[in-house]
Amino acid sequence: MAEKRILTIGLAVVLALGTLGFNWVETLAPSAEAHGVQAQLQSRFIKIEDETFNRQSLQTGETLTVQGTLSSLVERDLRGWLSIFSESTNAGNRWEMLARDPPGNVFDISGNTAIAYSLSAKALEAGVYHVHTQLNVASVGPGLGPGQTVVVDGEPIIKPIPYTNIAYQSIIIGVGYVITFATRPWQVI
Repeated sequence: MAEKRILTIGLAVVLALGTLGFNWVETLAPSAEAHGVQAQLQSRFIKIEDETFNRQSLQTGETLTVQGTLSSLVERDLRGWLSIFSESTNAGNRWEMLARDPPGNVFDISGNTAIAYSLSAKALEAGVYHVHTQLNVASVGPGLGPGQTVVVDGEPIIKPIPYTNIAYQSIIIGVGYVITFATRPWQVI
């Protein structure tokens, strides 16, 4: 009987503390914050080295250039594409890619070689960003460079929405749904 009473009281205390919250914990141990970076910051296949930024602060409309070296750590040839990954405290996070070197969207990376790269992007919205080089390797996944904090000031630059692209993508998605429903109706239900 005493055990049931202790169990009931203990459960009531846990529920009460859970309902009221643990605000008193913050006074004992202050909270810590950091930006969320994926656990696998670097790929095991290609390493992003010597990542440098041409500036740490800029105005909207100005160009940020990120340069570095991609070092293949494997003997086989791979395909990849580069972009800029950025996080921001605001909801913006807007950049316009201007130039990529190696040029093009997808390029080959020979085994055990090093390739110099350069990415240029125009800032479209003010904010404090943590910017990384992002290398996406085909059949492997993304990897990030170390990154740097970049501060952008100025008025936002509004780019027109390409409605034709939205319509085209909507049509492709619709066709995909029609094919799915027509060929596998038993799996959809």
